[in-house]
Amino acid sequence: MLSAFAVLLCVTALLAYLNDRFLHFPTTVGVTLAGALASILLIVLDALGLPGLRGWAAGVLETLDFTEFVLNGILSVLLFAGALSLNARQMLRQRRSILLLAFLSTLISTALIGFAAYGVFALVGLDVPLMWALLFGALISPTDPVAVLDLLKRARVPVKIETLIAGESLFNDGVGVVIFLALAGAAGLGGHGAEVSAAGVAGLFAQEALGGLAFGALLGGLGFVLLRGVKEHTVEILLTLALVVGGYVAAAALGISGPLAMVVAGLVIAAYKHTLFTPATQELVEGFWETIDQVLNIVLFAFIGLDVLLTETTGAQILASVLLIGVALAARWISVAVPFALVRAREGYGAYTVRLLTWGGLRGGIAISLALGLPDSPYRTHLVTVTYAIVLFTIAVQGLTIMPLVRRAVDATPEET
Repeated sequence: MLSAFAVLLCVTALLAYLNDRFLHFPTTVGVTLAGALASILLIVLDALGLPGLRGWAAGVLETLDFTEFVLNGILSVLLFAGALSLNARQMLRQRRSILLLAFLSTLISTALIGFAAYGVFALVGLDVPLMWALLFGALISPTDPVAVLDLLKRARVPVKIETLIAGESLFNDGVGVVIFLALAGAAGLGGHGAEVSAAGVAGLFAQEALGGLAFGALLGGLGFVLLRGVKEHTVEILLTLALVVGGYVAAAALGISGPLAMVVAGLVIAAYKHTLFTPATQELVEGFWETIDQVLNIVLFAFIGLDVLLTETTGAQILASVLLIGVALAARWISVAVPFALVRAREGYGAYTVRLLTWGGLRGGIAISLALGLPDSPYRTHLVTVTYAIVLFTIAVQGLTIMPLVRRAVDATPEET
């Protein structure tokens, strides 16, 4: 495991170096594309009669296990760091729109993509049951907070819109995982044995979501009490790190949403960081979490690109992927526009907000880790291939074009947006 991680870290550093020197793309985008191109090159070399290298690289990636690496590894750190970097008080002022988008938009998108995917798979000749199609809708609907936050830091997005986009992506990540687990339970694929009834699914959703929110608030309160009496920055860093890692493990043991707990805990600490930390220690603590966030962020997206090595594709899967990229975009727009109509006039959002939320809805490691975590079946490879296609499209195409869209939107209507 250590050797495999060392290889991944060295390859990631090389890809980041090449991007910084020659490509000059946003780091997450450049590293993902470079990793994907490297994977394709290894596949081509293997096909040309140079065996061994592709198998060795695939073995390294399989040793690390993407699902474990993300869901039970770095996700807690990334979500806490992302929440800690935000203006928690501004998020509290926009809580209605953020929570409405995070919950209602994710539910709408899951249904739209799930039923559409069922039809698309049938159209191209792939036999995928409706429940598996809905699972695909659940895993692909949440926007990835890691990818979104990285791009928002580079864009001239007004604070109100930045908070809305970042807040939604942080919360809908946890909501998407909860929906996925509830659907998996209904299909008898989770850790709940046989299929769960409709009431059981609703109860599981409430337990995961509400329990995660409450536990996160408890963790944040505990962190506040402990940090209030400490002035040494190394102890403060150690306490926050223990809060994240220990809290995430405890959430998993309690059967509640660890991702939602980490977001809430991070926001509680962020809301009181000016009280808890002196200016000098705050700079050191925030610097530590920002550095950890950026390094793990780059490693994660290099992993996404390199994992193309493990994806076997067929013509029907490629056709389904092309069609479902359009479906995912359309579903994202509808799922944002419908609930947003309820809050836009009241909270004064501009005309370009829905457009930015739609095109800025990048997918990333969470979607891939959920897809790869599906049990072996005849349908799993279909879902994994399409998930990779959508993730790579959002990172490569949407990630590279969101910045010009933001600039045009802000320049066109600065007083609204």
